[in-house]
Order: sequence, then structure tokens, then C-alpha cells
Amino acid sequence: MALILVAEDEDDIRAVVVRILLRAGHEVIDAADAAVALHDVRERHPDAVISDLDMPGMSGVELCQAIRACADTADLPVIFVSGTLLPGDHRAADARATALLSKPFLSRDLVDCLDKALTAGHHDGLPPMTCP
Repeated sequence: MALILVAEDEDDIRAVVVRILLRAGHEVIDAADAAVALHDVRERHPDAVISDLDMPGMSGVELCQAIRACADTADLPVIFVSGTLLPGDHRAADARATALLSKPFLSRDLVDCLDKALTAGHHDGLPPMTCP
């Protein structure tokens, strides 16, 4: 399947996401913060990134912006998972994320969202897909 990088500062949530993706047949790299995730993006060249939006230090938004700023990774699908986005919050769109999935989510919703993002890729200028 695909190599997926998971950036999540909450250990329990990161472990659950990794387990879901492994069960779906993906290879997974996990990072406890966005700075490590950015390094892993540059070194390991994943097929997609699933990132928490709000993390201490470098945020998921800053991670996505750094990914978009580099020609080698500009088209990498980035999915934000967040439990803090309120209606009218444009951070995911401003960062040019591929998709947005709200916490809490079902395992199948995460896998379906990832499948759609991998198929669609990143389409610059379009708002992020909203997954159930």
C-alpha cells in the first residue's frame, strides 16, 4: 500500500491512528511533533501525511506550509485531523491542506479519507476536502 507519516503530539491518539493504518495495510512512520515530521517528510518521502492541526512548537499548519513551500513535496497529500476547528476557521484552507477530518472519527472514516486524498492528490487553490 502506501507509506504514511502520522504527526500527532498525543501519544494515545498517535498509537490509535498508526494501528488503524497498519490494519489497513499501510506502512507508517510516526512523529510526536511537526519538526520531526518535516524531517521525516524530507528523508523518507511518504505518500501522504496525516497531522494534528494544533501541536506545541511547530503546528500542523506550519508543517503543511513547509511541505507546500518545497517543490519536491508541494503536491504531497496532507490530511489534518482536529477536534478544535470551529465553523469559519480557515487554518486548514490557508495552509492548503488536502483534507480535513474531525476528531473523534471512526476507523473507516480515517481510511476512506486517506484513500480519497491519495487518489485525488493535492489540488492547489481548492479548499480541503471535508471527511465525515
